[in-house]
Amino acid sequence: MYGFERPIPRYKDRFIVLSFLVEPAYAMGDAGGQSSGNPIAQLLPFVLMFVVLYFLILRPQIKKQKTQQKMIDQLAKGDKIVTSGGLYGVITNLKDDVILVKIAENVRVEMSRAAVSRVRDGGGDDDSDGDSDDKGK
Repeated sequence: MYGFERPIPRYKDRFIVLSFLVEPAYAMGDAGGQSSGNPIAQLLPFVLMFVVLYFLILRPQIKKQKTQQKMIDQLAKGDKIVTSGGLYGVITNLKDDVILVKIAENVRVEMSRAAVSRVRDGGGDDDSDGDSDDKGK
């Protein structure tokens, strides 16, 4: 009416576009339904990807889990720990799956053994990372 309306698409135009997309797909397929080789050769890339995935991702993660579980099993009274939430403390009591951790004077917290991230090295109440407030004195 005003000259700027789009014409209504016709069935024939849709067929041309559809055939334009479908014909290359048939051309890429195998000829006449014949098999294209050894099925083991077709599965080889998947097997290789799984092997790479295992050695680069799964195996190191399994080793890390084993060392973490060993560390949790070897927790003892008096160990200085860091929890997964970032709390520093000293183990004062151990139960089956629960530990009692002293995080400050007269402040003790019960938590799961699984919450222990690592055991700190060293002794005393000094800073283990070497930072100190009185460096210039």
